[in-house]
Amino acid sequence: MSTRKLRIAFVHPDLGIGGAERLVVDAATSLQSKGHKVIIYTSHHDPSHCFAETKDGTLQICVRGDSILPRSLFNSFYIACAILRQVYLTLSLIFYEKEIYDVIFVDQLSACVPLLKLTGAKVLFYCHFPDKLLTKRESILKMMYRWPIDKLEEITTGISDRILVNSHFTAGIFRESFPSIKQMPEVLYPSIHLESYDKEVNLDDPSIKLLCTQKRLILSINRFERKKNLALAIHAFSHLRDSAVIAPATFSTLRLIIAGGYDPRVSENVDYHDELVSLTSFLELTSHTLFPDSTTPPPESTQVVFVCSFNEQQRSFLLSNTICLLYTPENEHFGIVPVEAMYKKIPVIAVDSGGPRESIETNVTGLLCAPTPEDFTNAMVKLIRDEDTREKMGENGREHVQNMFSLDVFAERLEEILLNMGERRDWIGEYAFTLVLVPVVAWCIYLFTTMANDIQSEKLKYAEIWDW
Repeated sequence: MSTRKLRIAFVHPDLGIGGAERLVVDAATSLQSKGHKVIIYTSHHDPSHCFAETKDGTLQICVRGDSILPRSLFNSFYIACAILRQVYLTLSLIFYEKEIYDVIFVDQLSACVPLLKLTGAKVLFYCHFPDKLLTKRESILKMMYRWPIDKLEEITTGISDRILVNSHFTAGIFRESFPSIKQMPEVLYPSIHLESYDKEVNLDDPSIKLLCTQKRLILSINRFERKKNLALAIHAFSHLRDSAVIAPATFSTLRLIIAGGYDPRVSENVDYHDELVSLTSFLELTSHTLFPDSTTPPPESTQVVFVCSFNEQQRSFLLSNTICLLYTPENEHFGIVPVEAMYKKIPVIAVDSGGPRESIETNVTGLLCAPTPEDFTNAMVKLIRDEDTREKMGENGREHVQNMFSLDVFAERLEEILLNMGERRDWIGEYAFTLVLVPVVAWCIYLFTTMANDIQSEKLKYAEIWDW
């Protein structure tokens, strides 16, 4: 155990519920448990939509600018507004906070990095995936809008003292996306808090009673977003019935659960859920949807159940009562859900691409397949029929996670990195470099603001063009 304690700040744009937020919370709690002083700065934190550690006093959370700067302008310019909000948050940290930090952990948005280096702290940037690859460019106007943002991302990311990524897959994409950055990103796999998955489920909990059934469950966990390809799970389940590879009587004992993050304020969540419900109807599968305020369980005959947002008790119940997990996204950056399932001794069937290639040992802890209903069906049949294979993969998966993806492993490696970064450095060189970049950041902010004002009148005339 280290005797040297660091003062560590985290800067994260929106402290809600998601894989990036889970990593930040796990990193903060694990470092705090080792005696380091930790605080999280964020532009948004909703106590009704966040992880427990951020609202029960476990972690110190500082929210700045949420009521001052909007999340969008005219239902557009989301990334520009996110950058402005982060810059405001950073300036408040610099000018209003008395604490001096040794290391600052930044993720998702890198625009604040040159400003944070003004504090004299070392800055670590954790890249979940390059932001420039997370948006489409359907028009010349969109390309013009994104160009300075993409350049700003590359420049400011490269200024970081150290860069971490969540997988070797992401590391490869990072190098292709940011050719000017000579610093090689290091891989630090996300982790899970093993003890939280070992808690007993209260079967008397009303939210658990909604899920109780005599059927055997096949589970898919992912946000209700099109890129997660949840339709593949439904098509594969339908193909399992239609291909006659298992008896109709056996199929009648199965139920597919599609569970995931769902925010009624996010149009894609709502629209995609509606599309999936329509798909089940088209495929002649019966379905039922459970929302957080639902009180009526689905009929026992229901074949597909949608769980739109779930609590930790429900997650634990589902992961403890499932034949296998279907993980359908292609080229997923990492994917924490397969890790959760493997720890709960659930074999994983996943698309053979991206992060799952690193987290899943094929034919040992799960099966990697082509993203087709036929391949997923064949994998399901293997696990449905062969209980010994299921159990062996389950045991292998749990051991694999304990060795590779536990919070202890993650925390030890992260602490080692931060302690190394916290060593004495060349202040003059840092300030000289930062002072060159600050005007660039200021110019970009001015550009975004000017663009928003200039095009508003045009947008009112040609609203259909600005489908951003």
